[in-house]
Amino acid sequence: MFLSSVSRPSKQSIHYCLRASTYHLPPAGLSSRHFSSSSPAYIRKVRSRPAPTKAKLAAKERKNALKARKSIYENEKKTLVDAINILRAVEVARPNSTYELVVKTAMKRGTTIPKGRINLPREARAKTKDRVLVFAEGRQADEAKRAGAEFVGGTELIEGVANGRYPATMYLCTPSLIRAITPKLGRILGPKGLMPSERRGTVTEDICGYLKRISGSSEWRGDKAGTIRSAIAKMNFPAVDVIRNARHFLSVVKAATGNTTVNDERQRKNGTKPVNAITRVILSSSQGPGIQISDV
Repeated sequence: MFLSSVSRPSKQSIHYCLRASTYHLPPAGLSSRHFSSSSPAYIRKVRSRPAPTKAKLAAKERKNALKARKSIYENEKKTLVDAINILRAVEVARPNSTYELVVKTAMKRGTTIPKGRINLPREARAKTKDRVLVFAEGRQADEAKRAGAEFVGGTELIEGVANGRYPATMYLCTPSLIRAITPKLGRILGPKGLMPSERRGTVTEDICGYLKRISGSSEWRGDKAGTIRSAIAKMNFPAVDVIRNARHFLSVVKAATGNTTVNDERQRKNGTKPVNAITRVILSSSQGPGIQISDV
C-alpha cells in the first residue's frame, strides 16, 4: 500500500508568512499610506516700524555709553595740581628732575603728524639756536642774512643740501624758488620733516618776519602714533609756574590738532571733524609714575 505524498511548504512561503506576522501587513487591496490636507495658512503681515527720532537715538547712545565698560585707569585720574604734588613727593631727593607732559592723539589714517613751535612762560631747558638755511634771491636774501639766517642762497645750494654740506635744522624758501627745489630735495628733506611747505608757513615772502616770530621758540612734534612729549618744567619750579607752562603747552597743541573752541565752531559750520582728537594727557617725571590728568 502506498502512502499519499504530502506537499511541504517552500522556504519562500515560510519567509513571507513570518514577515507578514511580524510587520502586520495590511490586507491586500488596501493602501498603507494615509494622506491629509489642511487649508493654507494666511501670509503674516509685517508691520513697518517708524524711524526713531533724534531724541530716541540720543537716549539710546547715552544708555549704551553707561553700559560700556570703562577703562581700568578711569578711576586713577588726578587733577593737574594733585599730579604735581604726587610727583614732587616722589622726586623729593631729585630737585633737578623734569616734568614731562605726554599728549596722546587719535592719529587717524591720512592725518599729518602734529608739530609746531612754542614759547613757554618759563623755559624748562636751555634753548638751542636753530641753524636756518634760506632759499632766497635778491632783496629777500639780504633781509634773511640780516635776520640771522646762517645759510642763504638760491638754486646753487641744492647740491650742497643733498650732499649734507649744510647742517641746517630749519629750511625756509620763497614762493618763487619752491618749484625749483622740490623735485631734488623733496625725497631728502621730506622724511625728516624739514621740507619747506606753505601749510607750515616755511614757504613765505616775509622771511625776515618769520625768523623774528620763531626767535626764542622751541619746536615740538609728535611721533608716528600721534604721541607728543615735551619737558614743561623743573621740579624746583613753583607749582604756579608748572601749571602755567602745562596749560600754555596744551593750548598750543589743541590749536595745532583742531581741538580748540574756535576751531570747533568753524568745523560745525564747515561740517568737518577735528584733525586729531586728544585721547589722554599724562604728566610724569624722571623717576615718577605717569599720572593721567582729568582737568584738561
